[in-house]
Amino acid sequence: MREGTVSTLTPELRTESRSTPAMSRFAGKKIHFIGIAGCGMAGLARMLLDAGATVTGSDPTPNEQSLDLVKRGAKISRTQLGELLSRDVDLVVRTAAVPDGNPEFLAAKKLNLATIKYAQLLGQIMQERYAIAVSGTHGKTTTTSLISHALLSCDADPSFVIGGTVPQLGGSSRSGGGRSFVVEACEYDRSFHNLHPTVCIITNIEADHLDCYKDLDDIIASFRQFAEKVPANGLILANGQDTNVAKAVKGLPTKVETVAIHSATAAGALDEADWVTVPIAPQNGCHGGIVHYHGKPVATIRLSIPGLHNLYNATLALAACNAAGVNLEQAATALGRFTGVDRRMTPMGSYRGATLVDDYGHHPTEIVATLKALRERYRPSRLICVFQPHQHSRTRTLLDDFATCFNGADLAIIADIYSVRDSEEEKRLTSSKMVVERINAAGSRAIHIATFPQIVEYLKQNAAAGDLILTIGAGNVVDVARELANSAEAGAV
Repeated sequence: MREGTVSTLTPELRTESRSTPAMSRFAGKKIHFIGIAGCGMAGLARMLLDAGATVTGSDPTPNEQSLDLVKRGAKISRTQLGELLSRDVDLVVRTAAVPDGNPEFLAAKKLNLATIKYAQLLGQIMQERYAIAVSGTHGKTTTTSLISHALLSCDADPSFVIGGTVPQLGGSSRSGGGRSFVVEACEYDRSFHNLHPTVCIITNIEADHLDCYKDLDDIIASFRQFAEKVPANGLILANGQDTNVAKAVKGLPTKVETVAIHSATAAGALDEADWVTVPIAPQNGCHGGIVHYHGKPVATIRLSIPGLHNLYNATLALAACNAAGVNLEQAATALGRFTGVDRRMTPMGSYRGATLVDDYGHHPTEIVATLKALRERYRPSRLICVFQPHQHSRTRTLLDDFATCFNGADLAIIADIYSVRDSEEEKRLTSSKMVVERINAAGSRAIHIATFPQIVEYLKQNAAAGDLILTIGAGNVVDVARELANSAEAGAV
């Protein structure tokens, strides 16, 4: 065992987590990616190039990731007509966004080429690595990023695929020479059932994606099925304060370690959870704590990102780093240097003395946590929250929660709903005006402003020095913050 770690896995798995990957099954194969410029696809393409595969692909919109792949030897077409396909291609990979009627996919089928989806390929690559998969309703991207940053800082040379851009990591994916492979495991459409993790993390479980799940029980069952993918000699790191997570992992043959934040309202957590962080006084809204493993202090974390929820995410990350065999104190120091994921409480500049911050949160629980964290961090005279609801179906099923989640804001400005995968019937059933009515009825203040130009004009007329303006949502609401930050009056007070 390495100095500064505590034993959680069999010696064989702990050794594998630090070693160089064995020869890949993809060495010498020809792999074609439809939609290669996407975050996850580009990351897997890079890993396969490093494993000795010949990589081709297509994407109508080139970006830094696809240009980097070209430099590494990949051939990429800007059309999706199949001109780079041939009968000697061993495998064609497509993203979930590529439909069955896509011309290039149809060309691959006409050539009788083997085809799979991104999540399936991700699962196959995971089988060749010491795979750490981060799942949960909230916190996946940040926790995956924290683990990746810490392992990189501890010279573990990890590979990773993250569902967001992380400036400190140079983007959203990396092909490393070490054995560890950190991935974000999404529950939407049950795609994480394609994965094969050695270490599985479940941050929390709540009702979401009810367009593909029947109800909360169905979601819990899906997470259980994912956890069952972990081998008996692997490890599950589970939220020790979430009853839904407890249901998902109860009775599994794989070792389960629970993670918790100790507080006056969680009496006994220090004894009941395996990993417990006891918070210390926050500094500038950024939390820290002493991490205990089986009741004994093993490290201290002092974060550079705000929010108590991120101290929990960091505790999960430290437990995962321990499983990967790196020094706990060194990993904890690295976690404290992490500066965040793009669109997660990201400073965007200022407008006439008002601070601009943007966030990806689109679930009521995420909105509550973000508002609380920003209050602690900035202590604004007013907090104005510009929210763009994501999907009519999600808005309808979570309407009661949206009614109360803006209590931490002085004013909620609700834009029109960002429609994704919604049927015409769903669009008729729910509107942003309904959200506003429910928020006001619950005692908070909200107004509906349909379009971004109208919101920008309202804020130009009403923002004042000392305000904090938060744009939040999974759509393109960040455009409001950018417009304000780039306007001629941005720096004036």
